[in-house]
Amino acid sequence: MTTYETRVASKRRPRSLHALAAAAALLLAPALVQAQVTLGPALQTFGVLAATTVTNIGPSVVAGNVGLSPGVAIVGFPPGTATGTFEINSLTAVQAKTELTTALNTAAGTACTTNLTGQDLGGLTLTPGVYCFNTSAQLTGNLTLDFQGNPNASFLFRTGSTLTTASNSSVLAINAAGSGCLQNVNFEVGSSATLGTGTNFAGNILAVASITLNTGANLRGRALASNGAVTLDSNLAVGGCPAAASVPGGPIPAPGAGRIENVPTLQEWALILLGLMLAGLGAWQQRRKAIAR
Repeated sequence: MTTYETRVASKRRPRSLHALAAAAALLLAPALVQAQVTLGPALQTFGVLAATTVTNIGPSVVAGNVGLSPGVAIVGFPPGTATGTFEINSLTAVQAKTELTTALNTAAGTACTTNLTGQDLGGLTLTPGVYCFNTSAQLTGNLTLDFQGNPNASFLFRTGSTLTTASNSSVLAINAAGSGCLQNVNFEVGSSATLGTGTNFAGNILAVASITLNTGANLRGRALASNGAVTLDSNLAVGGCPAAASVPGGPIPAPGAGRIENVPTLQEWALILLGLMLAGLGAWQQRRKAIAR
């Protein structure tokens, strides 16, 4: 190779490597840009929080605190039980309500990545992102959330009005790296949410108005109603992680159920590719310096 050809090659190689690195970074972008609605520290202690009343029928189990602000009526405990305390217009309940308002505003202001208006959530398999319904949202059957190997992946569902599930519907998680504690799944509801009989649901429900869990509906997440009531009826696993993960009846399947676990995702392959390219670039530069000497 002539001196001129060597110089040309030395200019081209770094550019090619940089171009490949940029491509890998683009592949990583979806993993870095995710919907994140953070619940405040006081709000995280509540399994159920409402504004007007909390009413329970039957042996419901709430993981965490049961709270009310500004209302004064929490009824049905017992026969219902809670692992936390009952907070009626306490400083903790008032602070939690403030944090709920902040979370709702954050969710409402988050841009959509996919608009699902008019579609039933049942039968869909979705990856992390922000999913919006201009009006109401309906779940009939199974909604599958694919965490792509990242237990901290974020899902946000925004509904303009109501969220309703049919009887025996489910929200399932796959590729969640074995985690049964899915803290970054949130459903922002513009009015009221109703879980049908026997529903197995995963995710925090942040409703502007009220939340109703019909007989035998299980919620692996929090029931948080900003302006209305929360109504329970013989429900299990109502509450946030990690407490709810220890309560029987949650909807999260065992690791590996129905899917092959520990297979690298697109983003993980991009990280591997980027690491190899950077290592190759470093080795090439060292070789170039050695030749120059």
